[in-house]
Amino acid sequence: MAGKVLNKVMGFLGLEDEYEYEEYYEDTDELENSNESAEFEPIIHSNKKQGKVVSIHSTSTPKVSIVKPKTYDEVVDICDDLKDGKIVIVNSIELDPKVGQRLVDFVSGATYSLNGTLEEIEKGIYILSPSNVEVDSELKNQLSSKGMFSWNR
Repeated sequence: MAGKVLNKVMGFLGLEDEYEYEEYYEDTDELENSNESAEFEPIIHSNKKQGKVVSIHSTSTPKVSIVKPKTYDEVVDICDDLKDGKIVIVNSIELDPKVGQRLVDFVSGATYSLNGTLEEIEKGIYILSPSNVEVDSELKNQLSSKGMFSWNR
Protein backbone atom coordinates (compact mmCIF):
# COMPACT_ATOMS: atom_id res chain seq x y z
CA MET A 1 0.00 0.00 0.00
CA ALA A 2 2.85 2.40 0.82
CA GLY A 3 4.29 1.69 -2.62
CA LYS A 4 1.09 2.78 -4.34
CA VAL A 5 0.91 6.02 -2.36
CA LEU A 6 4.57 6.74 -3.07
CA ASN A 7 4.03 6.05 -6.79
CA LYS A 8 1.03 8.40 -6.84
CA VAL A 9 2.98 11.18 -5.10
CA MET A 10 5.93 10.73 -7.45
CA GLY A 11 3.55 10.71 -10.41
CA PHE A 12 1.92 13.91 -9.19
CA LEU A 13 5.30 15.58 -8.85
CA GLY A 14 6.41 14.27 -12.25
CA LEU A 15 9.17 12.12 -10.78
CA GLU A 16 7.84 8.74 -11.83
CA ASP A 17 9.61 6.44 -14.22
CA GLU A 18 8.61 7.36 -17.78
CA TYR A 19 9.14 3.87 -19.13
CA GLU A 20 6.69 2.32 -16.74
CA TYR A 21 3.65 3.38 -18.73
CA GLU A 22 4.98 3.06 -22.26
CA GLU A 23 3.40 0.29 -24.20
CA TYR A 24 4.89 -1.31 -27.24
CA TYR A 25 2.57 -2.17 -30.05
CA GLU A 26 3.18 -4.79 -32.61
CA ASP A 27 3.16 -3.62 -36.18
CA THR A 28 -0.16 -4.33 -37.74
CA ASP A 29 -0.75 -4.35 -41.42
CA GLU A 30 -4.51 -3.99 -41.23
CA LEU A 31 -4.55 -0.64 -42.99
CA GLU A 32 -2.26 -1.85 -45.74
CA ASN A 33 -4.35 -4.94 -46.32
CA SER A 34 -7.68 -3.15 -46.41
CA ASN A 35 -8.98 -1.49 -49.55
CA GLU A 36 -10.01 1.63 -47.64
CA SER A 37 -7.55 4.44 -47.20
CA ALA A 38 -7.68 6.83 -44.30
CA GLU A 39 -8.49 10.43 -45.16
CA PHE A 40 -7.48 13.22 -42.86
CA GLU A 41 -8.30 16.90 -42.92
CA PRO A 42 -5.80 19.15 -41.21
CA ILE A 43 -7.14 21.30 -38.41
CA ILE A 44 -5.76 24.78 -38.71
CA HIS A 45 -5.83 27.00 -35.67
CA SER A 46 -5.02 30.66 -35.94
CA ASN A 47 -4.36 33.07 -33.11
CA LYS A 48 -5.29 36.04 -35.29
CA LYS A 49 -8.61 37.71 -34.65
CA GLN A 50 -10.86 37.74 -37.65
CA GLY A 51 -11.27 41.41 -38.48
CA LYS A 52 -14.47 43.05 -39.52
CA VAL A 53 -14.62 43.47 -43.29
CA VAL A 54 -15.57 46.99 -44.28
CA SER A 55 -16.05 48.19 -47.83
CA ILE A 56 -13.53 50.85 -48.77
CA HIS A 57 -15.74 52.22 -51.51
CA SER A 58 -18.80 52.96 -49.42
CA THR A 59 -20.81 55.93 -50.60
CA SER A 60 -22.30 56.77 -47.23
CA THR A 61 -20.86 59.72 -45.37
CA PRO A 62 -20.47 59.45 -41.63
CA LYS A 63 -23.01 61.32 -39.54
CA VAL A 64 -21.89 63.84 -36.95
CA SER A 65 -23.57 64.33 -33.59
CA ILE A 66 -22.85 67.48 -31.57
CA VAL A 67 -23.64 67.11 -27.88
CA LYS A 68 -23.56 69.67 -25.09
CA PRO A 69 -24.40 67.58 -22.02
CA LYS A 70 -26.02 69.22 -19.03
CA THR A 71 -25.74 66.17 -16.73
CA TYR A 72 -23.63 63.05 -16.46
CA ASP A 73 -26.62 60.90 -17.42
CA GLU A 74 -26.28 61.96 -21.06
CA VAL A 75 -23.07 59.92 -21.35
CA VAL A 76 -25.12 56.86 -22.37
CA ASP A 77 -26.59 58.71 -25.37
CA ILE A 78 -23.10 59.85 -26.39
CA CYS A 79 -21.80 56.27 -26.28
CA ASP A 80 -24.84 55.00 -28.20
CA ASP A 81 -24.16 57.51 -30.98
CA LEU A 82 -20.55 56.33 -31.10
CA LYS A 83 -21.67 52.69 -31.21
CA ASP A 84 -23.91 53.56 -34.16
CA GLY A 85 -20.84 54.74 -36.08
CA LYS A 86 -21.43 58.46 -35.69
CA ILE A 87 -18.71 61.03 -35.11
CA VAL A 88 -19.53 62.74 -31.82
CA ILE A 89 -18.38 66.20 -30.78
CA VAL A 90 -18.79 66.75 -27.04
CA ASN A 91 -18.76 70.18 -25.41
CA SER A 92 -18.31 69.66 -21.67
CA ILE A 93 -17.41 73.26 -20.79
CA GLU A 94 -20.60 74.05 -18.85
CA LEU A 95 -20.34 70.93 -16.70
CA ASP A 96 -18.84 70.93 -13.23
CA PRO A 97 -15.13 70.04 -13.69
CA LYS A 98 -15.45 66.81 -11.67
CA VAL A 99 -18.55 65.72 -13.59
CA GLY A 100 -16.87 66.67 -16.86
CA GLN A 101 -13.85 64.55 -15.96
CA ARG A 102 -16.09 61.57 -15.12
CA LEU A 103 -17.89 62.01 -18.43
CA VAL A 104 -14.60 62.11 -20.36
CA ASP A 105 -13.32 59.05 -18.49
CA PHE A 106 -16.44 57.06 -19.31
CA VAL A 107 -16.52 58.14 -22.94
CA SER A 108 -12.79 57.46 -23.25
CA GLY A 109 -13.30 53.86 -22.11
CA ALA A 110 -16.20 53.37 -24.49
CA THR A 111 -14.21 54.83 -27.37
CA TYR A 112 -11.27 52.57 -26.61
CA SER A 113 -13.45 49.47 -26.43
CA LEU A 114 -14.88 50.29 -29.87
CA ASN A 115 -11.35 50.83 -31.30
CA GLY A 116 -12.16 54.49 -31.90
CA THR A 117 -10.25 57.64 -31.05
CA LEU A 118 -10.85 60.50 -28.64
CA GLU A 119 -9.10 63.80 -29.26
CA GLU A 120 -9.35 67.13 -27.49
CA ILE A 121 -9.93 69.96 -29.95
CA GLU A 122 -10.05 72.78 -27.41
CA LYS A 123 -10.28 72.84 -23.64
CA GLY A 124 -13.44 70.95 -22.77
CA ILE A 125 -14.32 70.08 -26.39
CA TYR A 126 -13.66 66.55 -27.61
CA ILE A 127 -14.17 64.70 -30.85
CA LEU A 128 -14.95 60.98 -30.67
CA SER A 129 -14.58 59.06 -33.88
CA PRO A 130 -15.38 55.41 -34.59
CA SER A 131 -12.75 53.00 -35.82
CA ASN A 132 -13.48 53.61 -39.50
CA VAL A 133 -12.95 57.41 -39.29
CA GLU A 134 -9.64 59.21 -39.02
CA VAL A 135 -9.46 62.82 -37.84
CA ASP A 136 -6.63 64.78 -39.43
CA SER A 137 -4.75 67.17 -37.13
CA GLU A 138 -4.92 69.83 -39.84
CA LEU A 139 -8.70 69.58 -39.75
CA LYS A 140 -8.67 70.03 -35.98
CA ASN A 141 -6.55 73.17 -36.34
CA GLN A 142 -8.91 74.58 -38.98
CA LEU A 143 -11.96 73.92 -36.85
CA SER A 144 -10.53 75.61 -33.78
CA SER A 145 -9.03 78.60 -35.63
CA LYS A 146 -12.10 79.41 -37.75
CA GLY A 147 -14.32 79.69 -34.74
CA MET A 148 -16.43 76.67 -35.64
CA PHE A 149 -17.05 76.19 -31.98
CA SER A 150 -18.68 79.54 -31.34
CA TRP A 151 -20.62 78.19 -28.36
CA ASN A 152 -17.33 78.29 -26.48
CA ARG A 153 -16.93 82.05 -26.87
